Amino acid sequence: MIRGILAGVLALLIGAIALAADIDDTRLLAAATDPASWLTYGRDYGNQRFSPLAGINASNVTRLAPHWIYQSGVSATFQATPIVADGVMYVSLPFNDVVAVDARTGREQWRYQHQRRRPAMCCGPANRGVAVAYGLVYEATVDARLIALDQKTGRLVWEVPLVEDDPGVTEHSEQLAADDPLRGRRVVGSTGVGANMAPLVYKNRVIVGITGVGYGLHLDSERPGAPVGTVIGIAGQSARAGFYAAFEAKTGKRLWKFDTTAAQGWEGRFRPTTPDGAPLDRDLERERATLTRYEDAWKTGGGSAWTTPAIDPERRLVYLGVGNPSPQMDDLTRPGDNLYTVSVVAVDVDSGKLAWYYQEVPHDMWGYDVASPPVLFDAEVDGRSVPAVGQAGKTGWFYVLDRRDGRLLYRSEAFVPQHNLFRRPAPGGVEIAPGAGGGASWSPVSYDPRTGLVYVAALHLPTRYTVKEIPAAAGAPAVRYTALEPVGGATWGTLSAIDTRARGKIAWQVTTAQPLVGGVLATAGDLVFVGEGNGDFSAFHARTGARLWQFNCGAGVNAPPVTYELEGRQYVAVAAGGSAIFGYRQGDAIVAFVLPD
Repeated sequence: MIRGILAGVLALLIGAIALAADIDDTRLLAAATDPASWLTYGRDYGNQRFSPLAGINASNVTRLAPHWIYQSGVSATFQATPIVADGVMYVSLPFNDVVAVDARTGREQWRYQHQRRRPAMCCGPANRGVAVAYGLVYEATVDARLIALDQKTGRLVWEVPLVEDDPGVTEHSEQLAADDPLRGRRVVGSTGVGANMAPLVYKNRVIVGITGVGYGLHLDSERPGAPVGTVIGIAGQSARAGFYAAFEAKTGKRLWKFDTTAAQGWEGRFRPTTPDGAPLDRDLERERATLTRYEDAWKTGGGSAWTTPAIDPERRLVYLGVGNPSPQMDDLTRPGDNLYTVSVVAVDVDSGKLAWYYQEVPHDMWGYDVASPPVLFDAEVDGRSVPAVGQAGKTGWFYVLDRRDGRLLYRSEAFVPQHNLFRRPAPGGVEIAPGAGGGASWSPVSYDPRTGLVYVAALHLPTRYTVKEIPAAAGAPAVRYTALEPVGGATWGTLSAIDTRARGKIAWQVTTAQPLVGGVLATAGDLVFVGEGNGDFSAFHARTGARLWQFNCGAGVNAPPVTYELEGRQYVAVAAGGSAIFGYRQGDAIVAFVLPD
């Protein structure tokens, strides 16, 4: 009896020590080999989002069932990847509250309630996750702050502004031409600085970037809950330049900053094609003629940071994704290639200095941000193994680059329909696919190192691009704007398995009822998990694409799933909170699934 009591006390003490253990550099570097946890946004520094767990597998997944549901009380666009360590799940909520819940039961352990410095937001309430390390929980906020919380209590330890000269959020309202069919609706929007990406912690550095610098306005929704429809870019209207930065993990002191627009060489080479050879519909003669007039365009050139980087510890390089140039779509006042927008960029993790860049779309006019996180793997090219970085583009291709120098190794077969790709907007309108949503949106991919397959969640959502000129009249200045509008008609999603060992051929593809936005999880159980805006959360066979299991969560599943193991039992968890921008039903839940006993 006494021996049993002592054993129980010892087990409790060991559990308490585990719960109190810091996540240190050793654990973070070995995250890929830790099946019980999900320690970083992409599960490991390579952002592979592949778990070696196989307790839930293709033969038993039909029995998968909800085990617990945590409801936060904040019903809004929910995009977070949970972090799971030592039996605790850490999740950022919309508007930047953070919670710690028991990963076994879903019971809340603590909650941090974020007090925004300003009520207006440039970029919506969504947050894509926290980072946990050194006894702290890090979050980048919608009001452009980096905060650190005590991992055990949720108490605020420190906070620093991401920018020192932030003027706040400026609301804009523009008028359309008198004969415009959209005249009766206001063009509204905001410029400012915010952040929604999950920070990345590496050897006493917290790496994060800012959003809100792309300058795209939109029309007021015609009905509550409607997806954002028409987006407007106005010539000459810009915000500021974006950046990524590294901050000292214990104090928040900034260590380096990489500006996502190039102070020197912003104009680039005036490329007539993309680097991989696709023709660009550019007016290069006009661009060259106006370069001196707009030589300072880089200062307000955009380049938001939407995505959590990947890190190669061996080469000490961090791989960044950069968003669209500003103003969005309208190119009149930004001649040149607009470096480094719409690029995969490698910088030195110690200094932030540029190592190389690959610009997927020079002089972007379509909103083709590099939004899906880079993923690191070894690619087989001509019988050789090459250290590679891959990125699922809004263009509809998966790009594979040599991660040592940025050289393009190949691009995949198109994983969504492509039509009029890289045609410039025109007065009569041009229908283009993929539209501004992608292709692959911000959704992270998953890579299976056993098979070399990368799984991409994507969308078919064509867009019409139109340029309009309003002449000066009655004291009002002339205005030129570019609009993108939904085309209407059939839209859908694609889940594709792309074979990186066969130069990007599509091994299998399934079509889903709704465009896919949220992200993918692959496991050694030969399963691929992904959610849809209608609330369906599904498991597909990783080798064939057959749908094996499905559960409706009641709100849009537009966040990346994770998996972890506690006491020999595998869990799969995902946020179900929808997406306002796509019009998917919003909610406030995290749902954890297990196999019944």
